[in-house]
Amino acid sequence: MQTLGKKNVTLKQINSKKREMYKKAKCLGMVHPLVVACSQELDVLLNQYQGIHQYDHVG
Repeated sequence: MQTLGKKNVTLKQINSKKREMYKKAKCLGMVHPLVVACSQELDVLLNQYQGIHQYDHVG
């Protein structure tokens, strides 16, 4: 898969995970374990995106 394709998929995943986290936080509260887990999953996606973005500037 091309790097641009990876970025698009990752951005879609990031936006989806953000929406999921906001909905859970609204219903359950910011410190609920399900919201924290969702936030951690979002962190992983953001780190993946950051790594892809850095690769573009190096290569």
